[in-house]
Amino acid sequence: MLKTGIVKDRRYLDHKPGAFHPESPERLEAIYSMLEGADMSDLFQDIPVRRSERDELLLVHSPKYVDMIMATEGKGYTSLDPDTSVSEGSCEAALLAAGGLCEAISAVVSKKLQNAFALVRPPGHHAESNQAMGFCLFNNVAIGARFAQEFHGTERILVVDWDLHHGNGTQHTFEENPTILYFSTHQYPYYPGSGAFKQIGRGKAKGFTVNVPLSPGHGDAEYIGVFKKILEPIALEFEPDLILVSAGFDIYKDDPLGGMLVTPNGFAALTRSVMDIANACCNGKVVITLEGGYNLTGLSEGVKAVLRELAGLSTSAHKNILSPAEQKRVDRAVAMVSEVHSGFWKNLNRLKKIS
Repeated sequence: MLKTGIVKDRRYLDHKPGAFHPESPERLEAIYSMLEGADMSDLFQDIPVRRSERDELLLVHSPKYVDMIMATEGKGYTSLDPDTSVSEGSCEAALLAAGGLCEAISAVVSKKLQNAFALVRPPGHHAESNQAMGFCLFNNVAIGARFAQEFHGTERILVVDWDLHHGNGTQHTFEENPTILYFSTHQYPYYPGSGAFKQIGRGKAKGFTVNVPLSPGHGDAEYIGVFKKILEPIALEFEPDLILVSAGFDIYKDDPLGGMLVTPNGFAALTRSVMDIANACCNGKVVITLEGGYNLTGLSEGVKAVLRELAGLSTSAHKNILSPAEQKRVDRAVAMVSEVHSGFWKNLNRLKKIS
C-alpha cells in the first residue's frame, strides 16, 4: 500500500455561497462521510492544513485582487460575479484550500508521502489573476504549481485538468510559461467558453497548453483513450518532475451540470494513467486537488475510486474496448491535437505514422 495523504478540514464547510448554489458544503460532507466508512477509515495520512501566505498567493494573483478577497473576511454574503459569492467564512476557507494544497505538495515533494489528494473547497481553476469566477476565489492548482517551483525548486510541472469545464484561469496563468505543461479535457462549447484546440500557449510556451475540447456524451472508454493516446505521449516527452491534477467529478454520468458519462471505474482509470506517467517520470509524485462535481453520489464514489487507486488498493487496467463510435471520437480528438501540436511533440508524430 502506498503512503497517500489527504487534506480535509471542517472549515472548508464554512464557505457558503448561498441557498441552492451547486457548490455547497454538502459536497465535502458527502466525501468526508465516505472517508469514515469501514473500508476507508484510517487508510490515509492526514496532512495539516494552514492558510496560504500572501507571498504564495501573489505568485498567481495581483495584490489588488488578494486585498479585495481578504477584505471580505468575516463579512456577510457578497456577490463577486453572477456565479461566485462569498460568506463570512469564505475567505478563510479559500486561504486554507490554497494552503492545504501547498502542504500536500510539500509532503509529496519531500518524499514524506507518495501522493496526496486535497479535498478542499472552494475550487480554483476558473480564478484569474485579478478576478473571481466560476465558483472559484483563489486558483489553488496554479498557486500550488508556482509554490512547488519557488519554494521546492521543482523545475517542470504537468497540470492535468479533467474537470467538465475548461480551467481558463490555469491556462492564462501558464500560457507563456514553458516549465508548466497544462493539459485539459473539457465539455465544449460550454462555460467558460475557452479551451479550443488551437489555444496552445504563447511565445516560448507554444505547445505547452494542450486542450482537448469534447462534445457531450463521452464516457470512460473515450476519456481513457484520450489520456492514453494524447496525454501520455506528450507527458512522457515533457518529463515532469511533479504532476498536479485538477480533478472535477462533474464529468460523472449523472452530474446535474454536465453531459458526460464517466463512472467511478473511469475515474480510477484516469488516475492510473496519471500514476503511470508519474512512475515513469518523477518517482510517482502526484498531488490531486478537488475542483467541481455536483452529484453527491458521483462525487463520493468518484473520489473513493481515485483514493483507492492512489493508495494501491486497486489497480485499474484501463484497457476498455472501444466501440466503433467511441474509437471514431477518440481518433478525431487525436487528429485535431496532432494537427496543432505535432510540431512541438515528437511522440505525436510517431503516433501519426503508426496510425
